[in-house]
Amino acid sequence: MDNRERILELRKSLHRHNYLYYVKNAPVISDFEFDALMHELQDLEMFYPDMYDKNSPTQRVGSDISEKGGFAQAEHKYPMLSLDNTYSETEVQDFFNRVSELLNEPFEICCELKYDGLSISLTYQDGQLTQAVTRGDGVRGDIVTNNVKTIRTIPLIIEGGECSSEFEVRGEILMPWASFETLNQERAKEDEPLFANPRNAASGTLKLQNSAEVGRRKLDAYLYYLLGENLPYDGHYENMKYLSKLGFKTTEHIKKCSSLEEVMEFITYWDTERKNLPVATDGVVLKVNSLRQQRNLGYKAKSPRWAIAYKFQAEKAVTRLCSVSYQVGRTGAITPVANLDPVQLSGTTVKRASLHNADIIEGMDLHIGDMVYVEKGGEIIPKITGVDLSSRTFMMGDKVDFVKYCPECKTRLVRYEGEAAHYCPNINECAPQRKGRIEHFVSRKAMNIDGMGPETIDSFFNVGLINDISDLYRLKVKDICRLERMGIKSAENLIHSIEKSIQTPFERVLFALGIRFVGEVAAKKLARAFKNIDNLMSATMDQLIEVNEIGNKIAQSVIDFFAEEKNRVLVEKLREVGLQFATEESDSETSNNKLEGKIIVISGVFEKHSRDEYKAIIENCGGKNSGSISSKTSFILAGDNMGPSKREKAESLGVPLISEDEFLKMIE
Repeated sequence: MDNRERILELRKSLHRHNYLYYVKNAPVISDFEFDALMHELQDLEMFYPDMYDKNSPTQRVGSDISEKGGFAQAEHKYPMLSLDNTYSETEVQDFFNRVSELLNEPFEICCELKYDGLSISLTYQDGQLTQAVTRGDGVRGDIVTNNVKTIRTIPLIIEGGECSSEFEVRGEILMPWASFETLNQERAKEDEPLFANPRNAASGTLKLQNSAEVGRRKLDAYLYYLLGENLPYDGHYENMKYLSKLGFKTTEHIKKCSSLEEVMEFITYWDTERKNLPVATDGVVLKVNSLRQQRNLGYKAKSPRWAIAYKFQAEKAVTRLCSVSYQVGRTGAITPVANLDPVQLSGTTVKRASLHNADIIEGMDLHIGDMVYVEKGGEIIPKITGVDLSSRTFMMGDKVDFVKYCPECKTRLVRYEGEAAHYCPNINECAPQRKGRIEHFVSRKAMNIDGMGPETIDSFFNVGLINDISDLYRLKVKDICRLERMGIKSAENLIHSIEKSIQTPFERVLFALGIRFVGEVAAKKLARAFKNIDNLMSATMDQLIEVNEIGNKIAQSVIDFFAEEKNRVLVEKLREVGLQFATEESDSETSNNKLEGKIIVISGVFEKHSRDEYKAIIENCGGKNSGSISSKTSFILAGDNMGPSKREKAESLGVPLISEDEFLKMIE
């Protein structure tokens, strides 16, 4: 077998193993064996670029190139209409009776779970996924094909089958509870806003311009509708079973019902059992099963007459409030948390729930021992929505009063005007805040120091190896290799990563300092406006708010931060160990504008600078970065392993390719 035949064999094999692992949950080879096959295919495809296939298993990882121009749009061949919703069992009965009267013949209702995600339309031509489009306004939506390809449960290739050469499959893109919780934990560590629920997280993820990040977030998909000419069966239920045989992930929780009693039994069962599912559901969809009968029933203005969605009430449970504890965040915000008797809710055992702030606690008149209503309904963490006053007795515990002092350092809390939260102002001495600032400092978007997770930081902090971020640069291999889970090799890797971080540019160092309200964008704006830390430390309110996108709140926070002598001392300690506290010449506004007016696309792997560094260089030389090639593209900065599709598009549009060396000479 030659290498080209091996490529085809590997693709077929990996598609099959992907289906067995992600859809059937029945892998027949180990992860190691799967990865070995994938690496072999990647290597072969690199040596045979003419064998490029947009639906190869290797394309599921996505691209890390941001498509800054946004998504193109496409019209739906079949409009994506919404369904009538109801929370009433009486209205379900009315729907059933209405269908019976209009058809005047026997019919079946197909009942299936209503998944709480983002609607998607998938088009297949000649057995290959060619386009994925969001619902949009129902008539046209965003083309998100590259992002959808990263979802392992969506097949890229279909073999066999009796559908026409073109057909459409619709479904829901979802973020499983486990992926959602992991994502929010990561965002919390990076001090980024948390997603409110899995649906918002799935929607936000699918609209990312970076398909590699989409793949990392582990979305899932459940498919529920087949459209096209010459469908294999007249029954919706039968078509769903057919899709499953083709390799699509359809819901196994689907049932044909011949009577209203059967329909209501399905609804009642899943109103409780849905709490044990790995994904969020918010109801049951009822469809007339026969496609012929669906056509006879037809449509109203915005919805079909042959279907209705029964929505579940938000999930609630009643349990006992045992105590209230208080957590101190990186910024000093105090979060009250209710500790509860364990109760089952949305597929997980809930032991804690958010109380948000002092006003909410006061409004509910909470007492220790109260029986409280807990609701999840897709929230970040469960929340208490009320108290069962009828269960109160004279034996109740004390009224819950919000703490007045920090639970960690005993400093009196403050509440800033216009904010609901209370804060511990002792940012330099309060242990959770100090550790939180270190976690933020080493995070990926700040100094990017590998090997310094929360557990490691906690361990180093507890034994006195680090007290603030400057101590990281005084760590020695011999000091840390004796600690638990930290051998010689791990210690050496950590020290290397710390040393490497000294080259981190000023704008990211400024972000890493953890100044309240100064995020990535604000740090970049401030670094470029003031050029060095000394100018920034002495900046006035008027000078700060002159910077684009820097308002009074950020400006005051910067002034307050540097007004603290301990923070100025910290900056000096970091300056002594070599951190970058000034923009380099190449980072500042340069004297030449050799790329002014040029739109440049970066593609491939480079030897002398990273992609991010080249993006910064282009901006500093007056150019504009773009993630997609168009007739307006001036040239492509082309590195090794440039994607075949980009190369083809560049050739078709006559866009020149410039090598790394040619580019550096151009801007010299």
